[in-house]
Amino acid sequence: MSKPVTPPLYTPADLEGWDAERDLGYPGQFPFTRGIQPTMYRGRPWTMRQYAGMGDAEESNRRYKYLLAHGTTGLSVAFDLPTQIGFDSDHPSALGEVGKAGVAIDSIEDMQRLFDGIDLEKISTSMTINSTASILLALYVAVARRNGADLRKLSGTVQNDILKEYISRGTYIYPPRQAMRIVTDLFAWANQNLPQWNTISISGYHMREAGSTAVQEVAFTLANAVTYVQAALDAGLKVDDFAPRISFFFNCHNNFLEEVAKFRAARRMWARLMRDRFGARDVRSLTLRFHTQTAGSTLMAQQPEINIVRTALQALAAVLGGTQSLHTNGFDEALALPTEQAARIALRSQQIIAYESGAAQTVDPLGGSYYVEALTSQIESAANAYLQKIESLGGMLKAIESGFVQQEIQNAAYDFQQRVDRGEAVLVGVNRFQIDEEKPVPLQRVDPALEAKQVASVRALRARRDRKKWQAAMAGVEAAARAGENLMPSIISAVENFATVGEISDTLRKVFGEYQEAVVV
Repeated sequence: MSKPVTPPLYTPADLEGWDAERDLGYPGQFPFTRGIQPTMYRGRPWTMRQYAGMGDAEESNRRYKYLLAHGTTGLSVAFDLPTQIGFDSDHPSALGEVGKAGVAIDSIEDMQRLFDGIDLEKISTSMTINSTASILLALYVAVARRNGADLRKLSGTVQNDILKEYISRGTYIYPPRQAMRIVTDLFAWANQNLPQWNTISISGYHMREAGSTAVQEVAFTLANAVTYVQAALDAGLKVDDFAPRISFFFNCHNNFLEEVAKFRAARRMWARLMRDRFGARDVRSLTLRFHTQTAGSTLMAQQPEINIVRTALQALAAVLGGTQSLHTNGFDEALALPTEQAARIALRSQQIIAYESGAAQTVDPLGGSYYVEALTSQIESAANAYLQKIESLGGMLKAIESGFVQQEIQNAAYDFQQRVDRGEAVLVGVNRFQIDEEKPVPLQRVDPALEAKQVASVRALRARRDRKKWQAAMAGVEAAARAGENLMPSIISAVENFATVGEISDTLRKVFGEYQEAVVV
């Protein structure tokens, strides 16, 4: 598979069949190619939401307060791997992983410490969590109740996108169909209780990190979205009741103008899908709201300081593509979790774009560019071809179960690596412009003593809780799972009675079973 050659010059001839009113329109109006709000960043800048989490709750809380003090406008929680796959910190499989890739959260007490001193009514919180999303949201809600917060004022996002775990990331627990039931239960409960909360963040980010192309990222993300919408409809929900709280999460990679076009194409496709396929009428159901993170896979261990340039360009592409919130990676993340200095520089990159670059002074400044508009249409056409192929396979669940989606991404990743190896794709500092000696940079280190502290904490909690109340709450989770009732009320009751993430996950494992990956070669 060779990369298509981009013509050196674009002219009106490259827009044959393109209609400005139909395909471009105006910001804030269907098909939203130019953005979902009429004024975009002239009204207010995007949310600067820096992703962070490490060690235990106290350590992460200090980083959140540091970021807030330096101008971040939203929190984004990174959880460690045991939390993501439903193991408590003292589980044998958690050994060596506690607090390493994010914060360890086992119980309501950990969640209380994580947000100590932070007003949950006034800050928007995103939680990157999928298999255990319902449990982590329950913990957040339980802490908000403890603190006397009005649940209807809570704002934020829970990723809750389980399908991409089977495709590209692997932090799944249950078989897909049972996992989808948990997703739609969260939709229904939040619709009644958390009106300002985004109940899903459908993610193309991890597929891009796994090696997908821009077209594949759009196509597979929207195919997942179609699956979630249909599952919610099948569960008896009305499209305009839940669709306004659907959000998306995209990667922003190195090909600057392709990334801008990718975001515009995704917005237009979603608007048309929701109106024409699902009959949505609420304008909020048609608007693709998305968070962007710069591409971790493009960060290089060689000459790590130049990752600052990569990240800044990716962030600018996300802004010109119309993102609603943005995380910029630390330059040292190819080596370790970011230091405070790296996190601050990453945040300052966003602030320079917002307040010094002029990029936010006008809405969709690249709109009407022959190249950008042609590329937007090309991405849309190619992504629609993938959607049709997936439909022919019986939908996204079957496409995942057959390994089709995984194979397409693997092929794309292999093709790119071959081009790097041949020198056709240039990676600055890696296969060109190398230096003989690398100057070491300071790295963030997670204190190894934190794991033992976290293990002791969860064991102490189990020893002092009211065992009868805990048992009754856990029985309620199992009964709801077996009866097909909405799981959220019983999970909230369980965490309020000091049930742990691992215990609730194990109860659901007992009812739903565990997923066994289909190996694709």
